Amino acid sequence: MTRGGALAVGIVFVCAAGAVAAIAFAWHPAIDEITPPAPGSFDRYLVAEGEDLANLGNCAGCHTSEPSRPLAGGRALDTPFGKVFATNITPQADDGIGAWSSEAFGRAMRRGIARDGRQLYPAFPYDHFTHATDHQIAALYAWLMTRRPIAGRAPEPQLAGIFAFRPLVAAWNLLYLDEGPLPTDGSRPSQWNRGRVLAEGLGHCSGCHTPRDRFGAEDVARAYDGAWTEGWYAPPLNAHSPAVQPWTPEELQTYLHTGLAPHHAAAAGPMASVTRALAQVPEEDVRAIAVYISSLMADAPASKQDKPQPVDRLAVAQQQHPEAATLYAGACATCHDPGAPMMQQGRPVLSWATPLHEASPHDTVRVIMQGLTPPGGSSGPTMPAYADMLSDQQVQDLAAYLRTRFTDKPAWSDVPAAVAEARK
Repeated sequence: MTRGGALAVGIVFVCAAGAVAAIAFAWHPAIDEITPPAPGSFDRYLVAEGEDLANLGNCAGCHTSEPSRPLAGGRALDTPFGKVFATNITPQADDGIGAWSSEAFGRAMRRGIARDGRQLYPAFPYDHFTHATDHQIAALYAWLMTRRPIAGRAPEPQLAGIFAFRPLVAAWNLLYLDEGPLPTDGSRPSQWNRGRVLAEGLGHCSGCHTPRDRFGAEDVARAYDGAWTEGWYAPPLNAHSPAVQPWTPEELQTYLHTGLAPHHAAAAGPMASVTRALAQVPEEDVRAIAVYISSLMADAPASKQDKPQPVDRLAVAQQQHPEAATLYAGACATCHDPGAPMMQQGRPVLSWATPLHEASPHDTVRVIMQGLTPPGGSSGPTMPAYADMLSDQQVQDLAAYLRTRFTDKPAWSDVPAAVAEARK
């Protein structure tokens, strides 16, 4: 054999060995099916704790496509690589997780591996759930196994090209999955550590508020720097927070539990769903999360200002946007102007609204077009949707008016694009 032939054979051998090793690394055995356990076999206190944890993680927010079929999956989750559909996590034996043992459930939560050994796509945030404690996973399993079984399997993922090859996820895990509980920070109080476990674990807060790299993993170097999710911008929750007023633990706790903060704004978009779920979580857990997250924003610009005053450049806004000023007077002033009943109930002035202070108009445009639904129940914040009442031009003008009147920031340059995107 020539030297070149030997080299070629060697390369083929190395590649083949590498392929075998990769397949071996990606392969996981199936865990035997079980008969779905009787709901009464679980401790009721453990089930109740699991319900709190399910609300903390907003499980229903992703795994419910139709309200009449809670946790039955089917909801499409858009990713840069295609669509992934949330799975059925009811205790239905064939289509859900009824045949999953607690061991199989724990492996999925910790390592992203289904009962049958398949890799789960990291749209399911097991990279966060891996930080949950054994007790938390046991409680969540108990709660899920006592839900109503619902038949129906989620559609297969619609991913482009090589991304549909599940074993590739094993390489992703090797790069990005840091398994196991989070270590305790001895320099911080117990409440802060508790909040960190809840927020970074089942709460997976950074999953929406951290930008992602080209492989879809959170960019840890830019943790909580703000990111796009479902067409909305989840603002930074660190020193780059655009909030006008500082986020104190008290303000953040109120916001997370009710969807409204007196010196900030109302929860909108995906965050509205989160606060609906957190409204059902014990106050002490929400408080712990608020203590942890607010500490990340301790060095934000708002924390360094001495009692910022609300901006209201009415005359300037009327001069620059006369038609929008008339529109605002008819559609918005009855709720948002000083003296309006809503304002007397403690609603925040628009000058404090974070979306108006963001670099992009997308959130403001979407609030105008989609409105708000009460996150915390019938008493929560509400606002009608104007998508069908206002033309694109009127939405653009109104957004520009709000930015001019209630902030001292420069005008947005991409409002038309934001409106077009929201219309899709």
